[in-house]
Amino acid sequence: MYLEIVTPEATLLAAEVDSIAVPGINGEFQMLNSHAPIVSLLGEGDVKIYGKVELAKDVANKFTKGDKGEIVLSINSGTIEMKDNKVIVLAD
Repeated sequence: MYLEIVTPEATLLAAEVDSIAVPGINGEFQMLNSHAPIVSLLGEGDVKIYGKVELAKDVANKFTKGDKGEIVLSINSGTIEMKDNKVIVLAD
């Protein structure tokens, strides 16, 4: 699936990923390839990205590596939309 992570400052990531886990307002949830369409609010927490992803040098410092090799981005809030195998995260 294709993932875009956008903040008010810049697009942090635009890449193919295996899956993504996000901090929903009612708890963390994960989306895999061909997930049903969804729109949700995000709370404070970590966006976890699974798969082989190359980060641009100018934004790599905003991400960390997780315990299982995932790429992690901490956010304060946001929204997520998944439709037609494309995920857009608007993060704060």
